[in-house]
Amino acid sequence: MKIHEYQAKELFRKYNIPVPDGGVAFTPEEAETLADTLGGYPVVVKAQIHAGGRGKGGGVKLAQSKSEVTSIAGDIIGMNLVTHQTGPEGKEVKKVLVEQGLNIAKELYLSIIPDRATANIVIMASEAGGMDIEEVAAKTPEKIIKVYVDPLLGIQGFHCREAAFGLNLPPAAIKAFIPMLQRLYQLFVDYDCSLLEINPLVLTAEDGVIALDAKVNFDSNALFRHKDIMGYRDLDEEDPLEVEASKFNLNYINLDGNVGNMVNGAGLAMATMDIIKLAGAEPANFLDVGGGASAEMVENGFRIILSDKNVKGILINIFGGILRCDVLAEGVVQAAKKTGIEVPVVVRMEGTNVEEGRRILAESGLNLITAVDLKDAAKKVADIVA
Repeated sequence: MKIHEYQAKELFRKYNIPVPDGGVAFTPEEAETLADTLGGYPVVVKAQIHAGGRGKGGGVKLAQSKSEVTSIAGDIIGMNLVTHQTGPEGKEVKKVLVEQGLNIAKELYLSIIPDRATANIVIMASEAGGMDIEEVAAKTPEKIIKVYVDPLLGIQGFHCREAAFGLNLPPAAIKAFIPMLQRLYQLFVDYDCSLLEINPLVLTAEDGVIALDAKVNFDSNALFRHKDIMGYRDLDEEDPLEVEASKFNLNYINLDGNVGNMVNGAGLAMATMDIIKLAGAEPANFLDVGGGASAEMVENGFRIILSDKNVKGILINIFGGILRCDVLAEGVVQAAKKTGIEVPVVVRMEGTNVEEGRRILAESGLNLITAVDLKDAAKKVADIVA
């Protein structure tokens, strides 16, 4: 789960991590009032959406006066902000973060992420702050420092010193950086984060270190432990179909293709999407109904797929184990009767109660296309949407 920058900074303050003074505003008038409380100009007005690259897209601007704050906030709130992370469709900005300006001497990069390959937590740092870290990694990888922390032992002083020396921090700044990094690591662990990123982390003219930006993502599977974080969820920033699917405990991700998929099991879903592409078509979604799905869950999954106007054909690929083929068939029939199917449906099923499942589909009166195996199913659905 992602949260906004202003929400991430609320967490930072909870852990005594230095951030600029500021707050969120939903109207230009609120932005103006907030700017007056920050002790002088300039102030920064920053669009709040779940995407990076906001500055390059025109979503981060410096205001030198109260009138500029009002004007800039008015321009940003309501704009459709397009960045390299939003895609060409962009995202509507509904709120801005208004913060005090800082006397910046240097911009740095700092992040903490899990590394599955080594089963460690990795602190990544670079003197090339304020830039796209992907670009830095591609062109000048030597500028990126990686410090590996064994999660069973936790962060140690030598980890912090390695990061600080790699950033070429002056001695006065190192004194502030080390306890800050320790607190950032503790936040990362306490909240089951999947990403904690500060870009830029700024070194001020007074040798202070301040998180000028803040990005925190959480492992969604651990959110049951963090009810307070669930309050940060912004449904306006999420795909409506994915939000709807989450209500029924369905694993759904919206994609750009035109072949809707319903599969039980994440691995099978990935394989199904691959073979659809090999057949020359493009998947419109990832939908894993899970091993223990009921007919009602299957029905809701089917309804969500059909609500995507880009879907020109549907492939149902079920291996009956925990989810029996007859239960799947009943769900498909229920969904078809309630929603009305206007696109072709290809069904491939094998496993527990497969003959009963096929009988239910055959006697349903629905116009379904059966496939003998997955390759055959992918070819048939690809021919349909071609």
